[in-house]
Amino acid sequence: MPPVPSAQADGASASYTRGVESARIDAWLWAVRVYKTRSLATAACRAGHVRLNGDRAKPAQTVRIGDEVRVRIEGFDRILEVSGIIVKRVGAPVAAQNAIDKTPPPPPRTEIPITVVRDRGAGRPTKRERRDIERLRGR
Repeated sequence: MPPVPSAQADGASASYTRGVESARIDAWLWAVRVYKTRSLATAACRAGHVRLNGDRAKPAQTVRIGDEVRVRIEGFDRILEVSGIIVKRVGAPVAAQNAIDKTPPPPPRTEIPITVVRDRGAGRPTKRERRDIERLRGR
């Protein structure tokens, strides 16, 4: 059996990428560090938070180079393009080479409406309080 080379010129480990054309989407999301554990990636797929080329992805669905993966995390979509296939968790710099982040920048905080929180059981707002709330929301 020939020895496995420890690293390629670009830093990717050859033992994780040799002869692999596709991988399970949950394993790939875990390997490129989108999710902390593989079980979290599997749960996200089952809950419908992961889309592969526009369709909902099941955990065992395969990803290939060039596929677009959309992941909903904390209410925002993260758009990734598969640029390499890895099935084992590797260092962060190597993992970053296998996914191209195409997520648009978040909107500035000035465009995000302020949520006004009132104490529970405080009753209906008075006319003055309602006008203050509307002024805060920019209406």
